[in-house]
Amino acid sequence: MRKLLLLAGIALLFSSCGWLNSSIMLKTGKDYKYSKAPDTTKNADYIISANDVIEFRIFSNDGFKLIDLTSLNQMNRDYQMNNRMDFLVEFDGNVKLPILGRTKLLGLTVREAELMLEEKYASYYVKPFVLMSVQNKRVIVFPGNAGDAKVIPLLNNNTSLIEALALAGGISDDGKAHKVKLIRRINDKDEVYLIDLSKIEGIKQANLVLQANDIIYVEPRKKIGSKVLAEIAPIVSLLTSSLIIITYANSLSK
Repeated sequence: MRKLLLLAGIALLFSSCGWLNSSIMLKTGKDYKYSKAPDTTKNADYIISANDVIEFRIFSNDGFKLIDLTSLNQMNRDYQMNNRMDFLVEFDGNVKLPILGRTKLLGLTVREAELMLEEKYASYYVKPFVLMSVQNKRVIVFPGNAGDAKVIPLLNNNTSLIEALALAGGISDDGKAHKVKLIRRINDKDEVYLIDLSKIEGIKQANLVLQANDIIYVEPRKKIGSKVLAEIAPIVSLLTSSLIIITYANSLSK
């Protein structure tokens, strides 16, 4: 009977191993082929994508009215507020803009979009001056510890991977610095880049410019030590109780 209980205990112990790391997300096998990370040596900027909310303003005469708005005149301040418009980049990459109608901005940087719109509005305005910014761009960061995930707004058009990690509080004690995954959706396909930040050489990849809805996932270390003991404590307690009962029953039968 004791041997049977021992075997049952071993079986339960091994089956519990699956519980220990059940919270680890986005696992990749040993032979998983990661995508080649973008070249960080080239000047990079934020690229407009679907579901972006764009703040759009247009002025004539190369922005003369914008300069005039620096005065404290209440009328000018009201004009500045009324001249601000927000537009959604639709699923197909088009934005419905005044006069122009649906205009495709998907895949352009903010500066490229401004220049393109200034050219198009030149037929309606005298020397048009366009100002544009994306209001809702953000990334999700999992720093390597359960419960510490954060949504980080991209306040700059060239926010880097290392900057987003810093805003999230850095890599946690349980995170693997050599196994940072950047997940990015491109043309309806998820590209996964593996980045090693455990060495100074990784700083080149750390300067990679983030895009909206990127996921930064720092793989956590497997649970060991006290966490393992906490998981198997109920099993050990059950086996101990069973052995005590069996021993007591055997002593009564003698």
